[in-house]
Amino acid sequence: MRFIIITGLSGSGKTTAAQVLEDDGYYVVDNFPTVVLEQFLVADGLEKLGRSGIAIVVDARNPAFLNDAAEVFAAVAEAGHEVEIFFFDAGDDVLIRRYSTTRRRHPLTSYSDIAAAIARERVLLQPLRARADVIFDTSEMSVHQLKVSVLLRLHGSGEQRLPMFVRLQSFGFCYGVPLESDLVIDVRFLPNPHYIEALRPLSGCDKAVSDYVLGQPLCQEFLRHTCSWLNFMLPQYRREGKSYLTISVGCTGGHHRSVAVVEEMSRHIDGVQDIKVVHRDLVRES
Repeated sequence: MRFIIITGLSGSGKTTAAQVLEDDGYYVVDNFPTVVLEQFLVADGLEKLGRSGIAIVVDARNPAFLNDAAEVFAAVAEAGHEVEIFFFDAGDDVLIRRYSTTRRRHPLTSYSDIAAAIARERVLLQPLRARADVIFDTSEMSVHQLKVSVLLRLHGSGEQRLPMFVRLQSFGFCYGVPLESDLVIDVRFLPNPHYIEALRPLSGCDKAVSDYVLGQPLCQEFLRHTCSWLNFMLPQYRREGKSYLTISVGCTGGHHRSVAVVEEMSRHIDGVQDIKVVHRDLVRES
């Protein structure tokens, strides 16, 4: 199992990195107590905690870990896990500015000022920095760039290696726009099968309705433009570190047009790891 140690200077981006790993399927523990490490490593079902692996966040808040780091790594390796250390750093001026902006307390508050606390923290973390498999200098990184850097480390170089999961759902505007939507597409301009008596009891999943909706030249032109646009946009979202995207396609009741369009769109979106198709209001309409 992949076992990642997230460590580094306070304010350098460890929390963001932990969120990225958690979204990527890692079981993440912040400020892990070393006294329970041995029991944790031999616990039943450990391999089921995270589909990708386990990540532990450790820093100056946990001096016991810093003192026992060599023994900790040896124990993890002995348990058969692959250990990696991700070290996060930034310039002193950047860290000071970040603390001034967030107004958070530095964990080494006993020192006279923030600069002294950062200097002491560097000394404490130097052994971990020396052993790190990768050092992320976040001084000039935005949050999005940091996320992408971590994902590239996890999945290898190349934009296409970055994970992207899409939730593609149909809905009815009469029941409200889904709050979780990242993108909302309105297809109420398409001819409505509801007004054809033979099609009214059916749904967009039925061939007769799908043929009627998709057979319209207007719908074909719409799909061509929309799928081309999405295939352009998804890599841009991926490049900015967004790994989950919800695309909601709506018609009046979420029963005919949006359902047929979503089913067809799912066949023409490229470059994503997984597309989950959901018809939110289909049962409600039925």
